[in-house]
Amino acid sequence: MRLNASNLRETSAALDLACRLTHPADAVLREFFRARRELGSHDRAFIADTVFAVLRHKRLLEAIVPDPTPRRLAIASLVKLQGMSIGSLQPLLAAEDRDWLLQVRTADTESLPPAVRLSLPDWLWERLVTQYGEAEAVALGRALLQPAPLDLRVNTLIATRDEVLQALARDGIQARPTPYSPVGIRLAGKPAINRHPLFTRGAIEVQDEASQLLGFLLAPRRREMVVDFCAGAGGKTLLLGALMHNQGRVYAFDVSDKRLNSLKPRLKRSQLSNVHPQRLASENDTRVRRLAGKIDRILVDAPCSGLGTLRRNPDMKWRQSPQAVAELKAKQRLILWSAATLAKPGARLVYATCSLLREENEDIVEEFLATHPGFRSVDCQEVLDAQRIDLPTGPLFRTYPHRHGTDAFFAAVIERQA
Repeated sequence: MRLNASNLRETSAALDLACRLTHPADAVLREFFRARRELGSHDRAFIADTVFAVLRHKRLLEAIVPDPTPRRLAIASLVKLQGMSIGSLQPLLAAEDRDWLLQVRTADTESLPPAVRLSLPDWLWERLVTQYGEAEAVALGRALLQPAPLDLRVNTLIATRDEVLQALARDGIQARPTPYSPVGIRLAGKPAINRHPLFTRGAIEVQDEASQLLGFLLAPRRREMVVDFCAGAGGKTLLLGALMHNQGRVYAFDVSDKRLNSLKPRLKRSQLSNVHPQRLASENDTRVRRLAGKIDRILVDAPCSGLGTLRRNPDMKWRQSPQAVAELKAKQRLILWSAATLAKPGARLVYATCSLLREENEDIVEEFLATHPGFRSVDCQEVLDAQRIDLPTGPLFRTYPHRHGTDAFFAAVIERQA
């Protein structure tokens, strides 16, 4: 699209709100666009792309842009990151803009410290280096600066993956199967898929491929009793229901009415009748106690720092802190300990996060196993191999954007001994 004074002004205004970091960026933009319904789809896409580009590279841009106001950050992003020439912006620039923009365009970013170059807070960079080593941390950091692809999950109750791919091709939407998930599709670009008939009739849902794989780690079977303990808006819940061929019972537990309300239209589209959303007052709700020792499969996709999803949620790295992670660890421990009470003898429990940090992942699982002698670890590789999912992962499930092209997820499979 052609940039003009109006959409540059609106972009700067949206960026000003997003950079306050008081709310998630996607929520900020949603409210921003709701108040400006006159903006067309191209304007909205341009504003959103620029805001997210700045949030991804915020620390780098602030290091090379003099007096980094929202307007300057937006312009610098367009020139340094999004390929616009200074000449094409000339009609929109003030007299003093050209000098600092030339400085930005020629800035030697490779000489900056890695945490600045990769736009990561120091505390996070230090933990990534400690955990992965510097070379791997750099590769991971670079991948986290890239926008995520748009992945879909096929609802196999309604259509096959081949049928969905054929329908998308007929409509001129480029798509291909995901390399690991047997029900995943990856789109080229970001078409408005939520208006497509496949979406409106429930044949597809938007879901990252790694998130889909959690359902295959749990591997629920027909007629089983299953709990999605932190169901949220229900993306994984719906996958579990479909894997069970709409038989048995899936409880979708969450403490948030708002998140469970978001599940309702998705559940209606899915044509599933075996999913039962229930709001919990806490992880020790009476509903949990009533089901103690009765559940076959339990998914705990625990609340976490979300640092594995920085391609989609780049503001997360600026809104998280070591203190917040410590608080999340305490919450994760409580949730996992409570969810485990649901397990009947022989039951499978999957603990998962979209965090990069060992303290939210391996440390939680190791502590659980050390304090729960009736449970044992199950090799994730064996679980995936049994379903012919060709993903080399090892005993614990790990995916990364630079290795697998997915969000970074962690999971452990745990079994209550019979």
